[in-house]
Amino acid sequence: MDMLSALDATFIYLESEHSPMAIGAVYVIDASDTPKSFSYDSWYALVESRLKLSKVFRERLVEVPWDLSFPYWVRDPGFNLDAHLLRATLPAPGGMTELMQLAADTWGQVLDRERPLWDITFVEGLDRIDGIAKGSYALITKVHHAAVDGKASSEMMSALLDTSAEIRQFGGEDNWQPEALPSTLDVVARSWSKAGGKVLELAGLVGKVALKTVNPQTTRRLKKIEPPPRLLSAPASLFNQPLSAGRTFWGKNFDFDRIRAIRKAVPGVTINDVVLAVCAGGLRSYLSGKGELPAKALVAMAPISIRGDEAGTGNQVSAMLVSLATDIEVALDRLLHIRANTQRSKVQAKALPANKITEFLPSETLAAAARVYTRTRLGGMHRPFFNVTITNVPGPPVPLYAAGARIHSAFGMAPILDGLGLILVVLSYHGRISIGISSCKQIVPDPDNMAECFARSLDDLERAVSLADQTILLAEQQSEEAQPQKAADPLQAFHDANQALDQAIESLED
Repeated sequence: MDMLSALDATFIYLESEHSPMAIGAVYVIDASDTPKSFSYDSWYALVESRLKLSKVFRERLVEVPWDLSFPYWVRDPGFNLDAHLLRATLPAPGGMTELMQLAADTWGQVLDRERPLWDITFVEGLDRIDGIAKGSYALITKVHHAAVDGKASSEMMSALLDTSAEIRQFGGEDNWQPEALPSTLDVVARSWSKAGGKVLELAGLVGKVALKTVNPQTTRRLKKIEPPPRLLSAPASLFNQPLSAGRTFWGKNFDFDRIRAIRKAVPGVTINDVVLAVCAGGLRSYLSGKGELPAKALVAMAPISIRGDEAGTGNQVSAMLVSLATDIEVALDRLLHIRANTQRSKVQAKALPANKITEFLPSETLAAAARVYTRTRLGGMHRPFFNVTITNVPGPPVPLYAAGARIHSAFGMAPILDGLGLILVVLSYHGRISIGISSCKQIVPDPDNMAECFARSLDDLERAVSLADQTILLAEQQSEEAQPQKAADPLQAFHDANQALDQAIESLED
């Protein structure tokens, strides 16, 4: 029996019928890249052979009476793979609209806590998707957020997927053994035996926080920068209201080289900054088109993985709040502001171990608070904590294969809550990035329209960067013409070009 962390348990406590707490993805498989042997049966056989590679597959939840402690994971004595590998045929005409709606409907259902918290739906009948052969397939995955974060979910799927059409073979026996479900007395006794250890851990945390807080270097850096956005400082927006019945979802692919080109052209920005700027421009356009753009900039919450190289399940994340500068009209100016905002937020996030704070809240307090908040639907009745979640999940740069069939595209999904009705999952895969848009019919009834707003945002940012390149080139030429009498000196020329570049960027920022 392994106890859930406080963060993992929170995803259990927050779950309700209108707010399922699962994460997942849609993997599109082009029929033109599938072997003749590919089928539901071949997929089933492959999953069955790899259950031993991740304990998530066969562990179920055991909750503690009256929430006296966080729940436990136990090896499921009633495990049945048939309950987790589902099968569906896409309704006619078998296009992108039908696939995205099937995925939304699948993720709108709460997972059964009487068995391991995951399932995968094998979808046939993709007959009318641009660039995909008729009769193609998809896999719709779903796993509870209490079991994995975005990175661990990718690691879980890597156990099932291969990096070539040749199916990997894993030797060795499967030594997994089920365990009997514990009695009520047993789980209560286990819970109380851990209480003393938490007191010692809390004392250690207080010391670490004190050291971090008085660290001279961190203190100096924090004094020099404008603080990042605070919780509850975000403006009211269309995305921050109670959820309605019915999920919506859409996925959009972009060429990763376009993102890299912008990152290389603008000094100091990261891939994540460019992605945030694309999302910010798309959200600005979407809200403007509906007459709903707030005067104040939207605030995004961006999860940060703190997972090390070691394998593991559960959630190992921190987070930062970032202003998306949606009050700025010019695309490049918006990117430069986002660059500054992310730098501020990263320094602030490192000052305190925020991901550890919930570990020391009493489980019954955390559970009661989460359930009251969810069941009374308070999320849409106060100023939003932030406006939108944007999570960036790095994927493999090489193609992946499922039972010998190549995966063409992948689109990620994460859960939404009352008051936080939009989440964007950015997933990189094989030379592309995708943006997965998860919402509901009340908030984003047209996610395909939002996806096109992101496409136009990327176009706008590319044009702005191209124009800036021309400005910088002109500044460099003027610098060279102003000093014709000097002998050619490669080192001096390099220095002058860099100085002109800095001056041009400063003028753009101003």
